[in-house]
Formats: sequence, C-alpha cells, structure tokens
Amino acid sequence: MERPAPAPMRPALPDAERAIRTTCPYCGVGCGVLARGADQPVAGDPAHPANRGRLCSKGAALTETLGLLGRLLHPHVDGQRSSWDAALDLVASEFSRAVAEHGPDSVAFYVSGQLLTEDYYVANKLMKGYIGSANIDTNSRLCMASSVAGHKRAFGTDTVPGLYDDLEQADLVVLTGSNAAWCHPVLFQRLAAARAARPDMRVINIDPRRTASSDLADLHLSIRPDGDAALYNLLLAEIAARGAVDADYLAAHVDGFDAAVTAARATDPAETGLSPEEIARFCDMWIGAERVVTLYSQGVNQSSCGSDKVNGIVNCHLATGRIGRPGMGPFSLTGQPNAMGGREVGGLANMLACHLDIEDPAHRDAVQGAWNSPVICQTPGLKAVDLFDACADGRIKALWIISTNPAVSMPDAGRVAEAIARVPFTVISDIVSDTDTARLCRVQLPAAGWGEKSGTVTNSERCISRQRAFLPVPGEARADWRILAQVGARMGWADAFGWTSEAAVFREFAALSGLAEAFGRDFDISGLADLSDAAYDALKPVHWPVPRAGRTPPTTAGRFFGAGGFYHPGGRARMLPITPPQVQLAAADWPFRLNTGRVRDHWHTMTRTGRSARLSGHIAEPYAEIHPDDAAMIGVADAELVGLETETGRAVLRVLISDRAQRGTVFVPMHWTAETAPSGRVNRAVRAAVDPVSGQPALKGSAARLRRWTPAWYGFAASRAEMRAGPLPYWAGARSDTGMRAELAGALRPDSPEAWEAEARRVLNLDDGAASVLSDPARGSVSVAIVEHGTLAGLFWAGPAPVAVARAHVCALIGTDTAPARALAGRPGTDQPDPGPLVCSCFGIGANQIRTAVADGAVSVEAVGACTQAGTNCGSCRPEIKGLIAAAQTPKMAAE
Repeated sequence: MERPAPAPMRPALPDAERAIRTTCPYCGVGCGVLARGADQPVAGDPAHPANRGRLCSKGAALTETLGLLGRLLHPHVDGQRSSWDAALDLVASEFSRAVAEHGPDSVAFYVSGQLLTEDYYVANKLMKGYIGSANIDTNSRLCMASSVAGHKRAFGTDTVPGLYDDLEQADLVVLTGSNAAWCHPVLFQRLAAARAARPDMRVINIDPRRTASSDLADLHLSIRPDGDAALYNLLLAEIAARGAVDADYLAAHVDGFDAAVTAARATDPAETGLSPEEIARFCDMWIGAERVVTLYSQGVNQSSCGSDKVNGIVNCHLATGRIGRPGMGPFSLTGQPNAMGGREVGGLANMLACHLDIEDPAHRDAVQGAWNSPVICQTPGLKAVDLFDACADGRIKALWIISTNPAVSMPDAGRVAEAIARVPFTVISDIVSDTDTARLCRVQLPAAGWGEKSGTVTNSERCISRQRAFLPVPGEARADWRILAQVGARMGWADAFGWTSEAAVFREFAALSGLAEAFGRDFDISGLADLSDAAYDALKPVHWPVPRAGRTPPTTAGRFFGAGGFYHPGGRARMLPITPPQVQLAAADWPFRLNTGRVRDHWHTMTRTGRSARLSGHIAEPYAEIHPDDAAMIGVADAELVGLETETGRAVLRVLISDRAQRGTVFVPMHWTAETAPSGRVNRAVRAAVDPVSGQPALKGSAARLRRWTPAWYGFAASRAEMRAGPLPYWAGARSDTGMRAELAGALRPDSPEAWEAEARRVLNLDDGAASVLSDPARGSVSVAIVEHGTLAGLFWAGPAPVAVARAHVCALIGTDTAPARALAGRPGTDQPDPGPLVCSCFGIGANQIRTAVADGAVSVEAVGACTQAGTNCGSCRPEIKGLIAAAQTPKMAAE
C-alpha cells in the first residue's frame, strides 16, 4: 500500500516574527491572540478585554492545526478540479435558473458562526436583498436561537445587557446549563479568579450532570432535564412572596408582572426533580444576593422549551431590577466565535440586518432602500430543521453550505445527509476537502481559513474584534465574502457586490446600522462607518453600540437596561407567563434521556482540533457517560462498548461509568464523524424536535435505550501511516505525535497468527516491513509489531477485553528502534516512566506525573502546578487535578 502523500508546506511570511493581534476562532468568549506565524506558538493577548492574556487548551494549540493536510486548495466540480471562473459561473447560473423556474424560495444558504461578520453580511445581502428570499439560516440556530427569541420577547430586541466584568463584580453567579469550565474555559477561569479574590462570592451550578464547573460551586443542583423553567418559576413566586421585587423598576419599565407571577405560583416543585431543601437554599441564595449574574448556555437553549427557559430566567432579573448594572443580569454564553456577529447582520432566517424585523414593512423598506436592491424578502425563511426538510421533499433546488458540516452536526443527521444528496444542485465552501457534508456536494469551493482571512467578529459581550491574516492564503483559496460577491456579480448585480476589500464591506454594514436610531433599535455601529482602510486594519476591540459623533448611546457604563430603555413599543420590557413542561416519565422501551454536548479539547466536528495530537490526547474517542446503577442494570463495565439506540438512529460508544451522571441519563459528545469514528456519530440518534418559538433543536432531549455491545475482540493500534476505519464495526482514530492511534473492535475473530498479521497490516495501513506476532491462545490475545528500515512503523494489540496498554508510551515508540518484543509489552520499563493519560493539554502533563507530584507532597492544585506546570495556563484541567489529589488522599484518610 502506498504511503500517504506528505502535506503541502506553507511558504513563510517574510515578517513572520512580528506579532499580529487577532482573535481566536473557537468559542464565543472571543479571546485575543498574538500570532507570529505557522511555526511558532500563539500567545494570549494581554491587551484584549475578553481574556487579558489567557488562552484555553484549544486556543493555545492553534498553530498545531494550521497544516495543509486535507485542505481544499482548488475548486472542484463533480469530483474534478475546476477553474474558479468555471465554478463560479456554474454556481451563479444554477442559482439563477432555480430562481427563474421555481421562485426565490427554491434556493437556500446554510452558513456558520465561524464566518466573519463581513462574510455573513454579504451572504445575507445576496439572499435577502437580491435573490429575495430569507432562506438563509446558520448553525448558530443550533446553539443560541432560543436566547435570541427570549431576548426579543423580553426586551424587544436581541440585546445582551451586560459585560464579562459583571462576573467579577457579582455576589452570586448562577451557571445554568453551562459547563463553562470545559466549553468557555477562559471566562470560567476569570470567574474562578474572582471567587478566589473575593471569598464571600458564591457560585451555583444547575445541571443534571456534575461537571468540571460544579467543582467551583457552593451549591450544585442536579435538576431534572428541562426542569429549569419550573425552578425559575418557583424563584419568581418566592421573590413575589418575600416582597423582594423592585417595585419602582417594575412600575417604570416592566409589563406583565402579575401574569408571570400567577403562572409561576401554579408550578409544581416536583417538575424540577429537586428536594424542597435544595429549592429553598437556591431561592435564599438568589434573593439574598443583590448582585446576581445568571450565566446560561446550551443546557438552557438546546431544548424544546428553551425560549421559555430563557424568559423564566429573565423574568427573575426584571422583577428584581437586577439587570444592566454592575454585577447583575442574565448572560447568554454563545458557542461560536461569531454567532453574535451573525445575529447583527441578520444571519438567521427570521431576522433582518441590524436587529430589524422581516415582518415590519418599514424595516424591510429601509433596508431595501439602503441596499438599493431590486427586491427584499417579505417573510421569514426556513429555519435549519425546516430547511433540510425542504431539501428532502424537493422544495429546495439549489443549496449552498458555507463553513459547516450539517451532515454531522444537525439532529437526525443521517436524514439530513440524505436530504442534501437529494438537492439537484449543491455547493459547499470550506477549508477541508473531505467531510461528511463535502462528499455530498457537487461543487466544492476552497475558502480561506483562520490566520489567512481578515475581518471582524463579535463575542458574547458585544465586543467587536479583528481577525487578521498572518499567513499567506494557500493554493487558490479565497475569502468567503469575496466568493459570495463574485457569485452575486455573475447573477447580474455587479455594482451591489463590487467591494474591493473587507474594510469596504464593513463600512457599508456600519453605515446601515445607522437605521437603529431611526427605528429605536439597539445595534448601532455607525460611528465606525467612515473608518479608512488603515483605521479598520488597526481597529482595537470595541463594545457596541458605537453611534456617530453627537449621538448618545443607550447604555450606562456599557450596559443596557439599568435605567430601562427597552425596545418594545412604549419602551417597556415584558415579563412572560411561563408554563413549564410536564414531567415525562421514561418509557419502558426508552428508559434513558440522551444528552449531547462537547468535550474540553475538541470543537464542533474536529476539522480543526482533530489535526492536533495534543488536543486529541485528552479524549480520543466518543463515549457514553452513565451512572453506576444504570451500568449495572444493563450489565456493562468501564471501557466496554455499549450500543445506543433511539427512534432515529444508533451509535456504538465507549462506556464511561461515573457518579457525576444523573440516573436515567446518558451523556455523549457530538464531535466524531465518518472520518474519525463512524459508529460514534451520535447526532444521527438525536430526534429533530425543536423549540416552537425559536426553531432551535432539542439536542439534549431524545429518549434512548442502551444495550451492552459485545465484539469478538477489542483492539488498539498506533501507526506512522494514515489509518482508516475499513470494515470494522467500531473504530475511532486520532492524531498522535508520531502518526495516528486508533481504538478498535471487531465482529469476526481471525483464526490464526497469519490472519491476525493480515488484520493488523490492514488496520495499520502497512503492507511492507517485517512483522513480529505474539499470540497467547489461553488469554485470547495477540499483538503485532511492524518494523520498516529498522524502526517501528506500527503496533497492534487485540484481545477479548478492552486493551490495557499505555497509549501515550506506545505512540511515542513509533519511529524509534525499540525492539518489537519490548514494544509489545505495551508498558514502559522502569527506565521509562509512563506519563499516563493526558490531563493538561497545555503542557502535555499526564495523570501519572500528577500522581507522582502528589506523592511527593503536592497536595493542592497550586502545588501540583508549581511542580509540573499542569493547570497553570487555561485552567480547564484543574478540576481533574483536584480529583487526582482527592483520590490519592482517600486511602490515607480512610486509614486515619
């Protein structure tokens, strides 16, 4: 078998030594990054207000993800390389033909919170103002649409009231449906530092699971899934009962209090799944702290009642006037780097640019006039789930997917893949060539990626930051805004899409935001509309609003609503009566509730983080986290495999037994794809139920069953070659520093050493070299080493139980001259200490190294950090370090 071609190398920039200030492309925290080139580590920007120099494990590893292996570098049509002109002509003609023959609603864009604001703006202008349809939605629908709906219902606009500084100024921070320690680690560490500096500060964590974030909390409430709305109703009723309302604020600024309280008083406490004592303590802490911030994320949003959860939270802040002042307010943590920027340009199918409304004729006329466009969308378009339903039933004739992988990330993802395949004409713009979605598309257009493109993003606290290029654009890749503009020009609108730079796009968008004042809206950055190219290039992080000179911003110390000023007619906020969902008892056939989410060191579908061996070292395969009682019920042990099944699909997953899980629930991360773990694509098993207001999918609410899945053999492999799943029923591959590693399981057991060698060679993708095969028929185990040119090229183990070898040690042997017999021991000798499973990705510190430090007297997280550096950068591994310390101390405490 041929060796894989080496990845093309990037040319170096002449001024690569000069630090470029840019912004991280991962979560919505929006951290500033100092970059110096592809061959030098990045650093946190101490001048950026979001992170003040900190980076998480993913951000710190950014340069490890910049290689060109697998990059889409040239346009392709029907699997063949194409010129840009031919590809763009085809896209423009097919979209034009579909509109002419079937109307503007026969075409659709599905875009991404990974796009820059300028990209997003051009896509929306093209679809809504020139094609004349609102059929442009985004993967942001999957993470924050319910927050948008809740904001609009309460405030009149999609306004985030507060700032990150409020976390440090609060007396109480409530983390609701947020594992910020893993999903927003830099912000979580700001919270942890504030807590350490102010010991009287309190933290509550509301989550069915006990997560890494729970370790900071004074109170963890293991709430029933979707019990949040009931809990906040009970809090509102208690606020009213105790006279803790801010009567002056309500009278001056808020409608709907009586109806909201009446609904709250009708709530059954049993709907929370909490004890009366837990509910009372929560209410005491919340009501007793003047300065309260409620941080919420996907546990609130990704629900069939997510919008009501948001409004239940907001109701409590409005009733007490705890909003828009330092240290208080509801705060939505967005999941993507530019989900906020997408909201600002109208990136969702039910929005116009600048927080204007499609349903309002005056808003439509104003935007159409500013764009001088021939048409404007008249009604909201198809939201994500509905959009792919329309693909499936033939309503969509042309589909353009940009910078996202819906064949993996959408609920009922298998059906979504089938729907995309049914669309007559499909286009994808992306940076990688081989994804579950890209394989379904007729046209593939190479896009510039992070470090190569330039523009702006907006983070969760309304801070606009620049992403700047510090790498040359590889191959024939182009910026997304330019690709879209060139298609718009080819469709007949060259003047409207004739920008020469991203700065010009930004100026047009900023000028359009001046409509905010005319319509009494919040989003106004018209003060940036006259930036020169040089000023745009030098733009420092700035929180909106930024009105033109002479206009007074509607904020106080950067915050909205402290003195009212809401955006409903009459300027008043609205509290809503919330009816929580009734308790749904588990059906006998479907006894588990499936909860999907993210892990610490990976992002979305791993097209970026999966390139880093360091990030893949912490958790290298998909897993099902279940409670010990549930594991006993279904008869599985740790590290075995389990089959998960729902009404829409199934997955095979590694078992992780943990008392942090709530009984009757199973947590599964969503990152794995056909390339990385074909049987672990959990979103194929997620039902496509949505919130009726926001259209956001309930990615944490599918009924499931679990059954022990018993393979003929388990295995582990490490190879210098590129490995692929092949026919194995379970395979999970990941990058290592020396090539690849893979967890395996087979349905058929080879019947001889020769057959095992053939299986090992197939898995390792190594046809050449000498093989050493060690077989133990009594134990049913076998191990194989392949040596090429005097060095280890591959190692393979298989047996009837999960393979117990030291993974990090084994991977490090590849490429060395270690004797096969010694390598196949699978464990280091006494002269080669085993670091153990990776705990700290930032510094590559393993669990055994931490245990050694603890044994040597490091009995605090800080002491371990001083000895090993573990936990001293992003801090997201600190809860795991704390757990290792506790485990090491337990025997001593028991003996005492």
